[in-house]
Amino acid sequence: MTSVSNRDKPLEGRRLYFVGIGGSGMSAYANIARAWGADVRGWDAQETIFSKTLDGIEMDLGGEPRPPEGFEVIVSTAHRERVAGTPRAAFLAELVAARPSIVVTGAHGKTTTTGMIAHALRETGDDPSWIVGGVVPQLGGNAGAGTGWLVVEGDESDRSAFALRPRLAVVTNVELDHHATYASEAELRGAIDAWLAGVPDVVRGWELEPVSFALSVPGEHNRDNAAAALEALVRVGVERGDAERALASFEGAERRFQLVGTEGGVTVIDDYAHNPTELEAALATARDRTEGRLVALYVPHVVERTRHLHRELGAVLGLADIAIVTDFVGRRDPERPGVTGRLVLDAVPDPTRRVWAPSLDDASGLALRLVRPGDVVVTLGVGEPWRAARAIVDGLSDGRQG
Repeated sequence: MTSVSNRDKPLEGRRLYFVGIGGSGMSAYANIARAWGADVRGWDAQETIFSKTLDGIEMDLGGEPRPPEGFEVIVSTAHRERVAGTPRAAFLAELVAARPSIVVTGAHGKTTTTGMIAHALRETGDDPSWIVGGVVPQLGGNAGAGTGWLVVEGDESDRSAFALRPRLAVVTNVELDHHATYASEAELRGAIDAWLAGVPDVVRGWELEPVSFALSVPGEHNRDNAAAALEALVRVGVERGDAERALASFEGAERRFQLVGTEGGVTVIDDYAHNPTELEAALATARDRTEGRLVALYVPHVVERTRHLHRELGAVLGLADIAIVTDFVGRRDPERPGVTGRLVLDAVPDPTRRVWAPSLDDASGLALRLVRPGDVVVTLGVGEPWRAARAIVDGLSDGRQG
């Protein structure tokens, strides 16, 4: 790789082809690479929710990746068998090395906490760059380039965060969520501790009290996220009062308890929650906002998570009055005999009504038949649940309810 040289355009002259460009991380890397001067193109199997952030970037869709001659290939973990190239983790490590950086990781809340820090830095005059695993409307997308701190969401799921060398690390929390990567929570904690030993400054979210000032984002879990963000901001020199005011104005990221629409008296919310702790936070927040019925629509994505945690996932879905569960959509890991979404559904306790929906289309159609005015529907999971949320809102708008 060419070494980083120019501070304002450190990737100028580079020609980069991102394989898996529609992913949450890869789309952000592509956007910041473009902002930092690179000629960027890419490939993905299909359009994704992040495709809208890639306006103006030439993309190949479907088939196999077709890197143009003379382009360096940056490969997503999901597509590393398709083509040779630089792993995304190595490319992200290069980006982090190019600027004074803050890296946020943890089992829950890292997208929101990363967005909070970047938003507050910008509001308080730092002019940050940022790479976030979700679209933050107030920031204009999932990546942006400035002249100040680089704020990065790091991924512990595949250990790629541990290749990063930031000035400041924020760990929101530690909980075993990726059973194909770590054999135990002790192994995960050991990996995090070994990484943090080489980081000059560290914020540990579990050592902090939740913030007490008013936030624009709902949920008690966001008070924890804001506490970690506040401590990070103070550590890098932002005056506490200014940081609190900036954090109070943060309005959230897409797919993080995002209001998709209200039609026919039914409110539809979409959330990225995909493990028991996150599902519980999203459903508890939704329950606090309605006196009607709560309908949970959960879309499993990872076979190993489902195999290990189906009982816990089902138990948490019992917070809803109706639980609709699909089979795997966009399955990330190899299938296992007997492991399907039905394991989760069968673990949902009474008196919650259990509804099996093999596909997203089935799920949205069944939801439209079941909902009534006053209900709140929450779609949950990684990947494609947002499609079901939009289909439900569209169906309600077209009068297909009941």
